[in-house]
Amino acid sequence: MKRKIALVAFFFLASFSFAPEVEFVEYDLDNGLHVVLHQDNSAPVVITSVMYHVGAKDEDPDRTGFAHFFEHLLFEGTENIGRGEWFKIVSSNGGTNNANTTDDRTYYYEVFPSNNLELGLWMESERMLHPVINQEGVDTQNEVVKEEKRLRVDNSPYGHFIEQIKVNLFTKHPYRWTTIGSMDDLDAATLEEFQAFNKKFYIPNNAVLVVAGDIDFDETKKMIQDYFGPIPKGEPIVRKQFVEDPITEQINAEYHDPNIQLPAILTAYRTPSMKTRDAYVLEMISTLLSDGNSSRLYRKMVDNKKEALNVGAFSYAEEDYGMYIIYAMPMGDTPLDTLVADFDEEIVKLQTELISEDELQKLKNKYENSFVSSNSSVEGIANSLARYYMLYGDINLINTELEIYNSITPEEIMEVAKKYLNKNQRLVLKYLPVEGE
Repeated sequence: MKRKIALVAFFFLASFSFAPEVEFVEYDLDNGLHVVLHQDNSAPVVITSVMYHVGAKDEDPDRTGFAHFFEHLLFEGTENIGRGEWFKIVSSNGGTNNANTTDDRTYYYEVFPSNNLELGLWMESERMLHPVINQEGVDTQNEVVKEEKRLRVDNSPYGHFIEQIKVNLFTKHPYRWTTIGSMDDLDAATLEEFQAFNKKFYIPNNAVLVVAGDIDFDETKKMIQDYFGPIPKGEPIVRKQFVEDPITEQINAEYHDPNIQLPAILTAYRTPSMKTRDAYVLEMISTLLSDGNSSRLYRKMVDNKKEALNVGAFSYAEEDYGMYIIYAMPMGDTPLDTLVADFDEEIVKLQTELISEDELQKLKNKYENSFVSSNSSVEGIANSLARYYMLYGDINLINTELEIYNSITPEEIMEVAKKYLNKNQRLVLKYLPVEGE
């Protein structure tokens, strides 16, 4: 009976462990646009998406917020799509659409019934070739972005904590400001500056087009050539390289948030690019420390000592650098320094004691679940294909990234903790209520 159960378990794990390989075709148009096609005929759905290699880090320090602003502005309309008509066209044809911006890239996409593939391609080609950037659209989206900032940042409890970490960890790199940027910078910008930003970055040779779903390759390639082929190639983009000096002494900072009543404490470390192997190890360390109620920090600080209301750790990895962040909110009158001491105890354990094979296997199982989940929908696959190509320079990571996690050893976890998570390499930020409120 035991042997039978073991065999059932083996075949269950084997069937779960090996997700089907994501197949894709990629090529370049003459104008430099990189194209990636993924066929999945299991449902009559298609995703048309474009990722531009432009984010907050590509902005002028006196004109922050441009990339996020364009996430909104490029829905205003085109020469052939009337102002305010974009969303109506999508919804009336059974589709949905959205966009998002990070420090490193901007991503637009539509999800349509597959018989509307041509419509999706036409709309994205219109966005790239014929955007209407006028003062009316700029003024309208300026108010939209201001309202978003008020809602998500200025009036949101703990809404400034990423901002405060970035401004303290970075002094040279554009990561020192947030993606949403400064409203004063947007107010001061001229229409000509917005038009110049569009001309520089929203060009075919700075983008990848991903079409995924219920498609025919030959028909799709012809439509792509028809709609995107005539778009002129832009001038080559020369990006500045920013190198931060190492942090050699602990940085101490405070921020007073008028929207909170309970303080929080955060420690943050500057870490390497998400493309490095060390970044994958840091992701695994964050899962070990704080993913779920059985994680090390939660058990220690919330369950056992009852010193914290909540606690978390996460790796905020980006194209050029990353941040490793640990945070907690105190229970009752627990001093914030006590919470930092708890963080440090667990970090020292990572630096001096190898994690067990059981712990390591649990971590790998979690990443396997996440990996399979991210590739379980056509939308997720389209996003991953664009991201791996654009930011990692290795599109086949969609099939091989799990191998990196599975190859990480306890010794590597110890060495990476020793390398990056030291007291003299960090920021300690006390995030406090405004006194008297």
